[in-house]
Amino acid sequence: MSANEGKIQTPPAQQQKQDSHGKETEMTPQPIVINEHYKAAGKLTGMTAIITGGDSGIGRSVAVHYAREGADVAIVYLKGHEDAEETKKMVEAEGRSCLLLSGDIGDEMFAQEAIRRTMDKFGKLDIIVNNAAEQHPQSSIEDITAEQLERTFRTNIFAMFYLTKAALPHLKEGSSIINTTSINAYRGNAGLLDYSSTKGAIVSFTRSLSMNLAEQKIRVNGVAPGPIWTPLIPSTYPAEEVKSFGGNQPLGRVGQPADLGPAYVYLASTDSSYVTGQVIHVNGGEVING
Repeated sequence: MSANEGKIQTPPAQQQKQDSHGKETEMTPQPIVINEHYKAAGKLTGMTAIITGGDSGIGRSVAVHYAREGADVAIVYLKGHEDAEETKKMVEAEGRSCLLLSGDIGDEMFAQEAIRRTMDKFGKLDIIVNNAAEQHPQSSIEDITAEQLERTFRTNIFAMFYLTKAALPHLKEGSSIINTTSINAYRGNAGLLDYSSTKGAIVSFTRSLSMNLAEQKIRVNGVAPGPIWTPLIPSTYPAEEVKSFGGNQPLGRVGQPADLGPAYVYLASTDSSYVTGQVIHVNGGEVING
């Protein structure tokens, strides 16, 4: 059993250098990317996906699940080069190709370049996973600067518009767009005002875009993770909060990226051919209305 496959572990108290991303290579224990019991069935054979924030965390799990199901993947990331290279190795170990694209997805010109390079490499595009995000906890709205507010919105929601707009001419009937929102879009989070606001916007974006593209038979859905053990956690929260992170969920544990990957497979495959405009809640049992 590899370090990235296996049973759920409880994170110890730890804290990385404070930034908006963190490094998966520095996490202890390492997040579980794909569950040891996961059985692939070729559900994405011959497809190509582009995944933002695919270097680590949920994005890495999605990339590896997609590769195991037969898809080639393009990974868009900001600066986690070491993490991205590890993800590429994991995808290639599944016998699929992986293109790494480093840049700021909140920059529309880079979003256009990412799609162009993906098409140059693979010649087709079937799945868009808008997953990249950042968060900056603040105890008061008074502490949220205009710069932070714009940065969070640019990464978390503007980027979805940019990438989807650039990708749309290459999509066709049966293509799928999957957006990562959050449990915080539904229950709120006192310390993540701007982040939670972007996640609420993603829910509305998902619902509206699904209606807009329904006639073209392009499906648009979302996934709303609960507390998941990703690099965002030790890089943005104090060590004592990390130690208890996720423990209050009904299932009594933090979620792992491996818990999310299968949901993205479902939404990208023909298994969900009659599903659009919906959000799947993978949150450890918390009942969310709306």
